[in-house]
Order: sequence, then structure tokens, then C-alpha cells
Amino acid sequence: MRQIHVPTLPVLENVLGLSDEIVKNMLARMVLIRTAEEHIAQSVLEKQVFTPCHLYIGQEADAVGVCQALRDTDYVFSTHRSHGHFLAKGGKIEDLFAEIYCRETGCSGGRGGSMHLCDPKIGLLGSSSIVAGCLGIGLGPAFKSKLMGLDNVSVIFHGDCVPEEGVWHEALNFAAVKKLPVIFVCENNLYAASAALADRRVDDNIFEVAAAHGLPTEIVDGNDIFAVHKAATEAVQRARNGEGPQYIETRTYRWLGHVGPFDNIKEGLRDINELNFWKERCPIRNLERKLIETGVMTEQETEALHERTRKIVEDAQAKAVAASKPAPETLLHNVYRREV
Repeated sequence: MRQIHVPTLPVLENVLGLSDEIVKNMLARMVLIRTAEEHIAQSVLEKQVFTPCHLYIGQEADAVGVCQALRDTDYVFSTHRSHGHFLAKGGKIEDLFAEIYCRETGCSGGRGGSMHLCDPKIGLLGSSSIVAGCLGIGLGPAFKSKLMGLDNVSVIFHGDCVPEEGVWHEALNFAAVKKLPVIFVCENNLYAASAALADRRVDDNIFEVAAAHGLPTEIVDGNDIFAVHKAATEAVQRARNGEGPQYIETRTYRWLGHVGPFDNIKEGLRDINELNFWKERCPIRNLERKLIETGVMTEQETEALHERTRKIVEDAQAKAVAASKPAPETLLHNVYRREV
């Protein structure tokens, strides 16, 4: 096997000429995702949250960079690691925390928990605890857009273990044959649960297999929000123009284990040097450094952003704790479609 490609420090070149205001908003969304995840991790440790939580810390640039390229009317389908996608697409932090705490005010009515976030108002039509669970489902709205002559696009996020599932090949082939307006985003964080990419594949070639199905492919540094956003913007435009499905592979890394708040270092599943290598490539810290160096923000402004975000997250968490759980008699609500 050839050596797994990993990026150097993020380049962070604003090649699309995004305004300072847009860039600062993108940073704010990444900080919101990171802060929310840190509070969720602490709640799991304190046994306040019991729904299994697959945390997104370290991958924030992927969700924000992609969703910044979308319209409100575009669709997103997520995975078991769904919190970042929900917030990046415009989901309310109060709705997220209420769902994490399984309260009736949650985005899925307290019935989905961490792995089954859904909010049609923002275009996030579902996330699934099943590996590759949203691949086939995500093609539905894209097929609708094609049949009805709409220019909406669908984004399907998935991890690097999904190309080892049969439905991945079926979905890419169907999308290519029908020239559907769909963007597949492989968030390659180099691990499937505890199995490293190098131990699961003969070669580091996910993008090559996607290309063999007829999709234009691109690999980008998942810690560089400008690189992710540029790739997503170009892929979305091609899909909107009727050029068919697109494939983006982001090279990223989750700082914590597959599920829960631990890093799995002492269990021997990962190496501390590897984790530290990727922490040096933190998408948030490096973007803040860039913005300070270029005079877009001051250090005091970044500190104030983190403080404001902590307050927002703490307020949302408190509201969730105080909210009611779904009434037992509503257990079968929304399970079946009721004819009127």
C-alpha cells in the first residue's frame, strides 16, 4: 500500500474572494459546532446524555465549507456524525440540544437523538445511524429535481468506510446514469470505528473508484475551509448546470473516538503522535491565526467570539434540560401517515 496522503498545514487562500463578513460568519459557525460538541462530550461524561453521540470535533471546516456553497432550498443528508452538518446548514442550536436530550422540542421531536437529526425547514432531510444509510435515500430529492426541471442540488455526506458498502457503488452508478444533481462528500477521517484506512484498503484510492463510476472527483484538505468551500462551490455549480453527480473527498481527522468523548489513545486504537499531528492542523485555530495575521480580526475579537458562543451554547443546553420529554401516549405519532 502506498503511504496515506495527509495535508501539511492548511494553506487558507481565499481564492474565491469571499468578503471578510462571510469569512467571519464561517468561522463563527465552526466555533459554534466545536463549542456545542465540547459541551455534549461533557454531558455524556456526566451521564446527563444517554443517546450515543458521535462527535465531529476536528472536522468543522467540512460541514461549514460545503454548506456555505448551498442555498436554503438545497438538500443535505447526513450520517451518525450529524451535529456539524445540522448546524452548518442553519439548524438552531436549541433544536439540536433538545434532540440530544431527547426532549419534545428537539428537531426530531425527541425521538431521534444524536444520530437521527432531521429538519426539513433547513433542507436537512435526514441522518442515519446505518453506515451508508442515506446514500440511496439522498438520491430521491435529486431525482425529483431532475424530473421536475428544478435546480436544487442534494449533498450526501458520508465517511471513508462507506465505499466498502455495496449501496455506495449502486448510488454512484445510478446518479451517473441519470445525471442527477447530487454531490457526494466523503469525509475521510482515516478511520472506520477503530479500523484505520491503511488496514482496510489495498490502496488509498477511494476517489479513483468514484471516478471509475463516471464522477468528476477532487481531493481537498478538509482542515482548509477555503479549499473545501471552493471545491463545493464548483461542484454545486456543475450539478446545477445539469452536468450530473460530483464527488469530493476531504482529508480530515476526528479528534475523538468513533463514539463518545474519549480519544481512544490509552486503548491503543490510535497513537498520540498522530492525534497531535492533526491537532496542529486545527481548522479553527489556523483560520483564526490567518485572520489575525491579515488584519481581518484581532485576537481580542476571536476571544470575544468564543465567549459569546459559550454563552449561546450554555443557554441552549439549559433550555433543553428544562424542556419536557415526549408524552408516552405520543409514541406512535409520526410513525404512520394518517389519511385525512
